[in-house]
Amino acid sequence: GDHRDLHYPLRRQRQMCIRDSVSYLTWNKNRAEKVVRNYNNLWIVAMGSLETFKMFVNGKWVDSENGSTFESINPSIGKSWALIPEATVNDVNNAVEAAYKAFNEGEWSKITPTQRGKYLRKLGDLLAEKSEELGKIESIDTGKLLKETRWQAKYIAEYFHYYAGLADKIEGSTLPIDKPDMYAFNVREPLGVVAAIVPWNSQLFLVAVKIGPALAAGNTVVLKASEHASAAMLEFGKVIEEVGFPPGVVNIISGHGDPCGKTLTTHPLVHRISFTGGPATARHVIRNSAENFAEVSLELGGKSPFIVFEDADIESAVNGSIAGIFGASGQSCVAGSRLYLQESIADEFLDRMTSLAANIKLGDPLLDETQMGPLATLGQIKLIESEISNAKNQGAKILHGGNKPSNMNEGWFFEPTIVDCSDQKLKIVDTELFGPVLSVLRFKTEEEVIQLANDTKYGLAAGVFTKNSARSLRITKALRAGIVWVNTYRVVSPIAPFGGYKDSGYGRESGMQAIHDYTRIKTVWINTSDEPMSNPFQMR
Repeated sequence: GDHRDLHYPLRRQRQMCIRDSVSYLTWNKNRAEKVVRNYNNLWIVAMGSLETFKMFVNGKWVDSENGSTFESINPSIGKSWALIPEATVNDVNNAVEAAYKAFNEGEWSKITPTQRGKYLRKLGDLLAEKSEELGKIESIDTGKLLKETRWQAKYIAEYFHYYAGLADKIEGSTLPIDKPDMYAFNVREPLGVVAAIVPWNSQLFLVAVKIGPALAAGNTVVLKASEHASAAMLEFGKVIEEVGFPPGVVNIISGHGDPCGKTLTTHPLVHRISFTGGPATARHVIRNSAENFAEVSLELGGKSPFIVFEDADIESAVNGSIAGIFGASGQSCVAGSRLYLQESIADEFLDRMTSLAANIKLGDPLLDETQMGPLATLGQIKLIESEISNAKNQGAKILHGGNKPSNMNEGWFFEPTIVDCSDQKLKIVDTELFGPVLSVLRFKTEEEVIQLANDTKYGLAAGVFTKNSARSLRITKALRAGIVWVNTYRVVSPIAPFGGYKDSGYGRESGMQAIHDYTRIKTVWINTSDEPMSNPFQMR
């Protein structure tokens, strides 16, 4: 074939040409290398084939029962790059039953809490070692920057180390009981099988905050990966395998909400559901849990206010807002997507912010110079375009961005966008777009901005920038949000609980509280008297 065919490596006839002409690729090495670079160094794409992944169930790598798969899309190019198993009802049943058996009669049920901690510590160590390869797969599959996914995969080792240390610190208590000759005490015991459902964004981080405390407490886990980007979760199974967890302790499956998610969340052997995702899906999860009375915790995202007072350090606040909304392309549950500026500084702030936004470099997430990658799904772009159009019709002004980049023909990219909103009631102000779109509003007084910030159905996070320490304490108390950052943003730690109010869900992840949430209290009564129990029909 003509060597110009390499400009179109994904057309079927060109695929055949490349696959069958190894000698040709060697002959025209420079052009072939260019194609490979353009496709994120994935030879498999240039060769016209797809990477294949398997599920991890009961310590074994398995395909779906009927061999069905679905394609995972590389959002940088908008093309398929991997085949993911589509779990059937029986696949889900097998995973849950393996976890149930491991919990009740397997090796895991017999080891000490200290031994559980050693497994978790080893998991953290291996995760740090493999952060580069895990980060790269997550970047290819989701479009997140490699420098972020790589760092995140390495940092979450700290979560496993934290919970490794807590595994043998789960204590009970004695009760000062009001009955003579009675000794009573409480012990905390694991719940059983945990269904952990994780979205595509920050999936390895979300895995850590779920299975870290779950395993430390002695539970077993079935992880369900998002159908939008499952690869990194399935690859994580190799780390689980290398650690040497007993079979069935951690199982990883992939599939869509029905039948995979529905079967998992209604399964009679599931005792706890930890779900991260959107409110609409969460309502299905809650209804499903009526079938098994599983305990449920929900982390559902938000529309977080970012408040800047006139006494704030403007440079710090601008940088914080840029990080809060354009970091991870805005695909963060805590994205500071509602910016509230005190009127006296609004113009200066926006001049600085639009200048920085104009210089954000979009591109291949695997390259170090890239500052913002693509969105993970095409649906996000369609939603964003629709809401921006509606906002403009309602009087909003686009200060920067608002379109797909004109110089990028491939991939699901969208410009960093700043929307000056004329009214708090605009739909875009309270719609989670999960993309790089910032709604800006102005305020006069502290009382006004508290009312505006709380005027939302969400309540996950908030940011406050001020040099007035008394004000910062008043604001943090008044804001209806589970996390409030003052003069900083998007900071996390295994020690700090994470969760929201209202439609942002309930329950907390990270911190000591999380490990308690994966246990239940058992009360034990012991009669210490040598006297026989009295006749129950002779009341004294």
